[in-house]
Amino acid sequence: MSPHTGYTRAHWEAVADGMLRAAWRWATPRGALLHLPGRASVSGVRSDGLEGYARTFLAAAFRSAGTHGVEPGAHGVEPGARSADPGASGAGPTGPGLLERYAAGLAAGTRTPGREDTESWPPILGHPGRGQPMVESASVALGLRLTRPWLWDQLEEGVRERAEAWLRGALRHAPAPNNWYLFPLTVAGFLESVGRGDSETAGAIERGLSLLEGWWRGEGWYADGDGRAFDHYNGWALHLYPVLHAHLAHDEALLTRYGPRLREHLACFGLMFGGDGAPLYFGRSLTYRFAAGAAVALGALTGYTPLAPGVSRRLLSGALRYFLDRGALDEEGLLTPGWHGPHDATLQDYSGPASPYWASKCFAALLVPPDDPLWTAPEEAAPGEGPDRALALAAPGLLLQSTGADGLVRLHNHGSDRVRPEAGERHAEEDPLYARFAYSTGTGPTARDNAPDNHLALQLPGRPGEWSARRRIEPLGAASAPDGGWGWAASRHRPVFPPDGPVVPSLWVESVTVVRGRWEVRVHRVVGAPEGTRVRLTGWATAPAPERGPGSGRGPGPGSEPGPGPGRGSERGPGQRGCGTGGLEPLYGLAAAAPLRAPHGTAFARWVRVPALEGEVRGPGPGSVCAALAWLGAAPEAGRVCSAVGADADGVGAGDAGAEAARPVVRVTDGALRVGWPGGGVRLTFDPLTVTPHTGTSTGRTGTSTGTGAPYTVEPG
Repeated sequence: MSPHTGYTRAHWEAVADGMLRAAWRWATPRGALLHLPGRASVSGVRSDGLEGYARTFLAAAFRSAGTHGVEPGAHGVEPGARSADPGASGAGPTGPGLLERYAAGLAAGTRTPGREDTESWPPILGHPGRGQPMVESASVALGLRLTRPWLWDQLEEGVRERAEAWLRGALRHAPAPNNWYLFPLTVAGFLESVGRGDSETAGAIERGLSLLEGWWRGEGWYADGDGRAFDHYNGWALHLYPVLHAHLAHDEALLTRYGPRLREHLACFGLMFGGDGAPLYFGRSLTYRFAAGAAVALGALTGYTPLAPGVSRRLLSGALRYFLDRGALDEEGLLTPGWHGPHDATLQDYSGPASPYWASKCFAALLVPPDDPLWTAPEEAAPGEGPDRALALAAPGLLLQSTGADGLVRLHNHGSDRVRPEAGERHAEEDPLYARFAYSTGTGPTARDNAPDNHLALQLPGRPGEWSARRRIEPLGAASAPDGGWGWAASRHRPVFPPDGPVVPSLWVESVTVVRGRWEVRVHRVVGAPEGTRVRLTGWATAPAPERGPGSGRGPGPGSEPGPGPGRGSERGPGQRGCGTGGLEPLYGLAAAAPLRAPHGTAFARWVRVPALEGEVRGPGPGSVCAALAWLGAAPEAGRVCSAVGADADGVGAGDAGAEAARPVVRVTDGALRVGWPGGGVRLTFDPLTVTPHTGTSTGRTGTSTGTGAPYTVEPG
């Protein structure tokens, strides 16, 4: 029944039980705070303790509601065990029942909020400042709503009144200007569900839904607040909270509005998981790990999904097992702050020891009854395991690229930056989780203190070592063939330099990525740069294969480069068919440069190197254009991997007659750049940037082009 992952519903229950048992070993005597070991977040230890209570309560609520209040029992695992074996010995949490523990913690935490004692919860205040308890209030409220018959209805009235008073703090203080507005909505939805609604709760719900409408961008995507922040919050927050609220309230009008949007999101989101189950490593809060499956679970629960039940379970169980197989749980059974295992660069300043437990959202799958096809239908292959595919998402400015042979999925970012509309652009605030041109399910971006991967940087004359950053991104369009055979996406950005440097007016970079199969043609046009400006283009950050020392049989030999190392995994982790290598070849206006070392590594490898190309801006016209071929996956055959023919005096030679048919051919002539392959291709021209398909069909934001019909003119604005 589960030929891909081997997981059944019983495995899911076992994982939830083990996670809860491990976390409760760190509870205060009355259970109001769970102080998990680790570095405190910026919000402080007490807030982190509330986070431990609230986020594990969410897992407990999904677990209990999925069995109609029956306490975990036969399918538990031993404390600290990392197995997901439903036959493992042990029972549910010992002592008081699971929900009884959370009830006692609720009573103790709300008795004297704000007091500096062992149990009291911090009050809910606004953002910025001490607003983190508002985030946790949503998990508390949702947990209470899901478990009402077995927890809330059994509480003394005094405890209910105190809990309501604490929760109403979420309605009376300002949230952060993003998905946080859905936390008061969730609190208000619970209060109304237990007969405690009023104009204040109605206003919170109306306010949250109204803002959500303004953030809707189409194609299944919300922006996370004003601006262009598109990431995993789209699924685990912006779709999850309103759709689950409508589902629990049996509000068909709301479901009719928000359900189809969820379905549209899942139509593309299903392609954002690798063949090994990995979600795309892209955006913030990635320590939430398998929370990436929350939207898939919600679609299965509500019926608003285009995915077959076997595909949904493949994605859900694949993501869960991916992390369990790679050390997400430590030796005590606790989720670690990081990706595979602990990884500081994955975290934000708001990340604390219990932050990873937002992964509990994925356990919404347990709300789906055991006899539902989600649990009974045979697993089917994930979209990323099918034929090679390109899928353009013009609304968020993203281009997805998958290759079935290795199960790798890449995301080319031409639209998500997480720079607020009113914010300036500072070099020091460059964010590797949004600023790079490409991300994948098998590699991670390099850290801020190392050379950036998948990046185009400028260095002004006379400013050695001062390379530009990419901050605000302006999407210029995206399209892909209906059959997924190829696609493109384009954007522009203003290079941002370190402070105290010269200001160059009207300087920007136009960028286009064209993909087919595993190949990526990356084209950049630099506008307004002084002559002599250096250009550096980098590719995928991958770990070099360790060499063996002569006769040692282990470890790298003298002069070799370090490999991924123990405990951090590699691009070729357990169960993955292999990331292989990444490569970068110059096509036009660039020359090979020495690879850059990144000793801080990535979430996938402790040490990586980054391929690099360099060139120089020679003034206006074709000389300001550069192009390269990039790839990720199995290394290409020996010889040139791409041909560039008909070039000007830049010296690019004639094409390789023996080139593999699937490889793109690039020609630069008469101010245009042509990317071709057998049976099709695209032609790029500038002023304005225009993308014209040679043959075949494609669809995108700017319309539809069939054969050699109307081009895509992608002028800014």
